[in-house]
Amino acid sequence: MIQAVFTILYQVFIPLSIPVFAGWLLQKYQKLDTKPFISLALYILSPALIFDVLTKSHVATNDTMLTLAFCIINLMFLWMAANVWGRLLKMSSADLAGLTLISSFTNSVNYGFPLVLLALGQSGMDYASVYVIIQMIIVNIVGVYFAARSHFSIKQAIKSVFRLPAIYAAIAAFLVQMVDFQVPTGIEKGISLLSGAYSPLVLCILGAQMASVQKVSLARSQLKAFWSGLSMRLLIAPLIAFFILVVLDIKGTQFLVLFILASMPVAVNAVVLAEKFDAAPKVVSKCILWTTLASFIILPILIAISDR
Repeated sequence: MIQAVFTILYQVFIPLSIPVFAGWLLQKYQKLDTKPFISLALYILSPALIFDVLTKSHVATNDTMLTLAFCIINLMFLWMAANVWGRLLKMSSADLAGLTLISSFTNSVNYGFPLVLLALGQSGMDYASVYVIIQMIIVNIVGVYFAARSHFSIKQAIKSVFRLPAIYAAIAAFLVQMVDFQVPTGIEKGISLLSGAYSPLVLCILGAQMASVQKVSLARSQLKAFWSGLSMRLLIAPLIAFFILVVLDIKGTQFLVLFILASMPVAVNAVVLAEKFDAAPKVVSKCILWTTLASFIILPILIAISDR
């Protein structure tokens, strides 16, 4: 198994780390403004990637339903685990909201997509695209509720989902598949060019964001929320995901993809929600940094174990 771990590190995580490190350097020495690049990735490159992958994918309806079931059950278990643990430790409502965000939402887009693409290729991306679309909807509805229950508006949350172009890209891709429409070669190549730019850009953004949160310091009272968040995301979340996947009898490439994406570090957009609704943003930011760094060691081991 040790050889398998080092092979995964060499073939997958070293290539991933290069654009992440480049983004970190840019932020540290050039004070990179990531907002325009985030908009580019969110509104152009991500929809192009999802459309490109879904129009070429061959995911059975049964597999899609299994992915949906996994996402919902996994979210429920993570929410319960975070709430039980937070209440046992008598955390403040803000820290408990932050812990719930840390536990429940993973960086499946910025980090997970490139990882699955490098590790498993197109067959893995087929399953990953379905998972990511479901997660986008969950984060924009349930994530808002987790961050600020007193501010929650179902109407606003649903509207936010339909402001995401990736949703429309997915709908368009499903329609293309349904009517067996052949996308014109010129348009297909243009979309593929945009799709190919997604991974290196978002990994650079991830590195820049890690450099930004590196300076965040925590009060002593926030340390238990921080360590609880690390434990939930790095240890408890993979165990819960593994258990649910076995119970649902999900196997093969789909098992590996869902396990990888459910075991990813804390989602970068979790800190956006945390800052907006004062859900322990410093704790969430710090957990993003350290779970991402730890993932370069933990994820190769998890992948090697689950792929055996």
